[in-house]
Amino acid sequence: MARGTTLNPTPALAPRADTPSTARPDRRWLVLTAVGVGTFMSALNGSIVNAIMPVLMRELRIDFATAEWITMVFLLLVSGLLLSFGRLGDMVGHKRVALAGFGLFILGSVACGLSPTAGWLIGARGFQAVGSAMLMATSPALLTAAFPARQRGRALGLQATFTYLGLMVGPTAGGWLTQRFGWPSIFFLSVPVGLVALALTLFAVAPDAQRERREPFDPAGALLFLSGLTALLLALSHGQDWGWSSSKVIGLLVLALALLGAFLAVEKRVRFPMIDLTLFDVRIIRAATVSALLSYICVYSVTFLMPFYLMRFRGMPPGQAGLLLSAQALTMAITAPLSGALSDRIGSRLPASLGMAVVTVGLVLLATLDAEASRLDIALRLGLLGIGSGLFASPNTSALLGAAPRQRQGIAAAVLGCARNVGMVLGVALAGALFARALAAEGGSLETGAGFVPAFRITFLVVALFGAVGVVTSLARGPKSEGAQAEAKAS
Repeated sequence: MARGTTLNPTPALAPRADTPSTARPDRRWLVLTAVGVGTFMSALNGSIVNAIMPVLMRELRIDFATAEWITMVFLLLVSGLLLSFGRLGDMVGHKRVALAGFGLFILGSVACGLSPTAGWLIGARGFQAVGSAMLMATSPALLTAAFPARQRGRALGLQATFTYLGLMVGPTAGGWLTQRFGWPSIFFLSVPVGLVALALTLFAVAPDAQRERREPFDPAGALLFLSGLTALLLALSHGQDWGWSSSKVIGLLVLALALLGAFLAVEKRVRFPMIDLTLFDVRIIRAATVSALLSYICVYSVTFLMPFYLMRFRGMPPGQAGLLLSAQALTMAITAPLSGALSDRIGSRLPASLGMAVVTVGLVLLATLDAEASRLDIALRLGLLGIGSGLFASPNTSALLGAAPRQRQGIAAAVLGCARNVGMVLGVALAGALFARALAAEGGSLETGAGFVPAFRITFLVVALFGAVGVVTSLARGPKSEGAQAEAKAS
C-alpha cells in the first residue's frame, strides 16, 4: 500500500493558490476574536484549576494523588486526541469541529461546577478535555484560512496574547471567585465566555468548504496514538514520584514505545493515514516542531521550579509570588503579536531563533538567583524569558502552518499542539528530576533550604542547554526563501 497521501494537494481538496483566505476582510478580525476568546477560555480554566487545587483537596476531602488526576486527565486526553481532531477537521471542516468543541467544553464546565464528588469532577474534566482538544486542533487552522499569508504571523501573535491573558487573569480571578462564591463558580465562569465565542464562530467563520472526495478516518491509528502517548505522558509525569527505575515507569515506557512504533507502522501502510508522515519531509516543518518541543521544555521547567524558589525558599506569600510570576506572561503577551507581525515581513527564521537565544540567556540569568536577589531582579529575569518566548512562538507557529498544505492545516496544528503538551510534561519531569538529584547530591532538603541554590543553579544551566539546541534547530529551518517556497507548494 502507499505510504500515505503526498504533500502536493489534489485539485479536489485544495483551494487555488491565489485564494488568500476564506473570510471577508471585515470578518477576519471577528474570526480572530472568536478564536481568541476560545483560547482565553481554555487558558483561564487551566490556570484557575491549578491555582485553587488546595481548596479542591480540602472541600472534596481528597489526597494529593487523587487531586492530581483533576489536572492529569485533562492533559492526557487533550494530548492524545489532538491528532484525531486535527485529522477530523481536515476531513469534515474545521468550523464544524470547533463548534462541537465549544459545545462540549461548555457542557463539561457545567458538569464540573455541579460535581458532588472528586470522581464526578475528574470525569467532567475529561469531558472538558475532549472539547478543548477540538478547539486546540482547529483554532490555528481557522486563523490560517481567514488571514492571508502577509497577516498570518500577526494574527497568530494576537491569538497568543489571548492565551497569556488567560494565564495571567486565571489565578487572581480564581482566588476571588472561590472566596466569594465557592469553587464551583470557577467552572461556571467558562459558560458565558464559551457562549460568546460559539456565537462569534457561528457568525464570523466562513462555512466549511464541501469536499468532492471523502477520505475515511483512521481508527486504528487514532487508538494507537492515544494509548501510546498516554502511556508516555504517565511515565514522564510520575517518574519522579514512582522512581525512574521502577517497574511501573519502565513498563509504561516500553508500552509507549511499542504502541507508538505500531502507530508509525500503521500510518505508513494505510492509504489515508491519520497523520500524513510526508509532512515531515519538509525541513521547515521538522525544524518548527522540534524547536517548539524544546521551547516548551524550557518554559515549563521554569513554571515548575520558580514557585518553589519564591514560596518555599524565599518564603513569599502566594499573592506576591503570583505577581512576580506574571511578569513572564505579561512580556509574552506584549511581544507575541509584535514578533508575529515582524515575521510577516522578514520570515520566521530570525525572530524565532532570536527568541530561543533570549530564552537560553534568561535561563542562565535565572540560574544566578540566590537568597539575596531583589524582587526587581527576579521580575526582570522572568520578563526576559517571556520576551524570548513571545519572540519565538508566533513566528514558529506561522512557519509550520504556512508550510503545510491547506487540506492538512488541522493535522499540522495538532502536531504543534502535541509538541507543546509533550514539551510541557518533559519540562516538568526534567526540572523535577534534575533538581531532586542535585539537591540530594548537596545533602540538602526543601524543608531547611540547605543546598537549594546549587541545585537550582545546576537545574537551570542544564535546561539552558536545551534552549541552546533549540537555537540550532530553529536556524535549521533554512532562509526565508525556502520557507516561501514551502508555502507556495502548500497553497
